[in-house]
Amino acid sequence: MEEDDVTIREQNFHSQVREYIICFLLFAVLYIVSYCIITRYKRKTDDQEDEDAVVNRISLYLCTFTLAMSGGAVLLLPFSIISNEILLSFPRNYYIQWLNGSLIHGLWNLVSLFSNLCLFVLMPFAYFFLESEGFAGSKKGIKSRVLETFVMLFLLGLLILGIVWVASALIDNDAASMESLYDLWEFYLPYLYSCISLMGGLLLLMCTPVGLSRMFTVMGQLLVKPTILEDLDEQIYCVTLQEEALQRRLNGSTSSHSQGSAHRLNKELDIVRDQRNKLERRKKASAWEKNLLYPIVMLILLTGTTISVLLVALNILYLLVDETAMPKGSTDRGLGNTSLSPFGVVQAVVEIVLMFYLMVSSVVGFYSLRVFEGLTPRKDDTTMTTIIGCCVSILVLSSALPVMSRTLGITRFDLLGDFGRFNWLGNFYIVLSYNLLFAVVTTLCLVRKFTSAIREELLKALVVAPRGNIINITK
Repeated sequence: MEEDDVTIREQNFHSQVREYIICFLLFAVLYIVSYCIITRYKRKTDDQEDEDAVVNRISLYLCTFTLAMSGGAVLLLPFSIISNEILLSFPRNYYIQWLNGSLIHGLWNLVSLFSNLCLFVLMPFAYFFLESEGFAGSKKGIKSRVLETFVMLFLLGLLILGIVWVASALIDNDAASMESLYDLWEFYLPYLYSCISLMGGLLLLMCTPVGLSRMFTVMGQLLVKPTILEDLDEQIYCVTLQEEALQRRLNGSTSSHSQGSAHRLNKELDIVRDQRNKLERRKKASAWEKNLLYPIVMLILLTGTTISVLLVALNILYLLVDETAMPKGSTDRGLGNTSLSPFGVVQAVVEIVLMFYLMVSSVVGFYSLRVFEGLTPRKDDTTMTTIIGCCVSILVLSSALPVMSRTLGITRFDLLGDFGRFNWLGNFYIVLSYNLLFAVVTTLCLVRKFTSAIREELLKALVVAPRGNIINITK
């Protein structure tokens, strides 16, 4: 018996070591990818080793860690779904024994833990560290700025805890509720993160429908549209003549009395050059790219959006007739027992594609909103403060993506770990309202998107039409 106990302990030890190694490798890949993305947009600074450079570098590492956690949150559901299908297809394969329920649950818990850490500690620390200068009268340096940052974090934590304490006391002023307020780990942080997840879900609800309609415009700008009854050579010739005329006017203007005029001409010249480059790109594009790739991509976007709306509509029906459709957390640690997709691997792949499509659409919609236009990153010209704001926003969106996917019925895979402990997931009216709002707002955005051209033509015709013709028509 003792030998059997030793063997079991050794197996558990090796299993835990293997899980830690796999988690570390996954995190290393996400960290490297995140670092490459941030350095692509980060504003280039001097290479001199001064105090600000050290502070920027530390903030860069913290932002990279946060963005890596965002990527992990996005991959949680797809990785879990594909792992479940693999274990169902190859239940006794030796080479996939490392893929088990313990690893999946560990990944969910680690992502939840470090998402809390990034959201409530690392990102506030990075922001205050960038803005700190040290207390008045103290010796300037990194230590003074770190001390000021920790003091600001402590005061911010007290402020947040005080607001939650007062709000909870006003709403539910009983003995049990007051005793739970003193439990920081079991009450404050889960309750606070549940509120953040609800805010992230509402932000996704606001950004995703806008992004789904905006995706058609973005792909239309990236791809070459088909040339139908257009003479590109004539258009390029006219634009070239316009560019030459603007260049002559700019060369003939004197800086002494037409500074504003020269600035305006430069802007017009840049617009004309950009238009010429687009026309030349359309001319050089191959026939398959113009006549085949563009329609296929647009058809894929339309199909993905339509399937998403249909799945949400079906989920609304399930919510009305079946209580199991509620996005409750899972307590069953078994993985690979049953398939959650009626059509097997095909439906699992469709669900994964839809999740990534919704995430990309939410990011596109986020930066399309006027409120968040200031956070739009620019290549080699983005400040660290803007990067911190982008990382926090993407972390909130990505952390809410598994919750939104399960709430909308995109997948039937139950939320694992702390993601299934959110208080509002058990409220039927909140979940039903969320599904209804998503379906209605997405449909309205798509209708507005596809009818905007017709409405613009009608308005243009009414505005341009001569008043006399209108009078004759009315007579």
